[in-house]
Amino acid sequence: MALPMSLNRCLQLLVVGAALVLIAAPPANAQQSTQGTILATRERLRDELARLERAGASGQAGASLIRTRLESGDFQAGDRIVIRVEGEPQLTDTFVVTSGGGPQLELPQVGVVTLQGVLRSELKGRLETHLAQFLRSPVVQVQPLIRLLIDGEVVRPGYYAAAPQHPLADVIAEAGGLTQHAKASGMRVERGATSIWSGAPLRDALGRGYSIDQLNLRAGDRLVVPTRGDSERTLRIIGVLVTIPLAIFTITRLH
Repeated sequence: MALPMSLNRCLQLLVVGAALVLIAAPPANAQQSTQGTILATRERLRDELARLERAGASGQAGASLIRTRLESGDFQAGDRIVIRVEGEPQLTDTFVVTSGGGPQLELPQVGVVTLQGVLRSELKGRLETHLAQFLRSPVVQVQPLIRLLIDGEVVRPGYYAAAPQHPLADVIAEAGGLTQHAKASGMRVERGATSIWSGAPLRDALGRGYSIDQLNLRAGDRLVVPTRGDSERTLRIIGVLVTIPLAIFTITRLH
């Protein structure tokens, strides 16, 4: 028997809501992260890598991501960086990182700034040092943008450019959130053909509000939200249907 339209809509909302709770709720003993607005320094990355190595996790994906950042830096050709230099309109714009034996910025009148091995947290200092050769006490503001692909069972899949300080969960929300067919527990982040985040560690990171930078992501990484299988979807719907009579009975008793 077909369900009434209003009840069918309620079921859809319940399924979507349950999926969002699954990815967003932190563990009971977890505290909301307050570091999402801070870019990782070289010292912090080294400390985190040392911690992973002491814990015997030196071969895990997280340690590998940190080593890559420490060795190669955060920038690659195609990245976009918003720069504002006070009193210098020709240096105030969005610039694209190019490749010339390594990632670099080509700035008008002041030449090339090499970004090989530079972390996001070091970018402002690198630019200030370079500009100081041409300008007196330059006042610089910078904002790198990370272009991520949000793919699969989200409302608006596609590429999204975000500041690395932003929580990855916010980028998912910008994509409209998960659809009713999403398998939240199967979400993963891929770099090329390699899965770099998945399962419980990814769900925990999302629930704690980890930023793009904290997750050691870079431009071109892809968040994939898979589709639930038919059997799993059927079981979830049955579970929702079973709870409806109890909810109706409880509401009736309250009245």
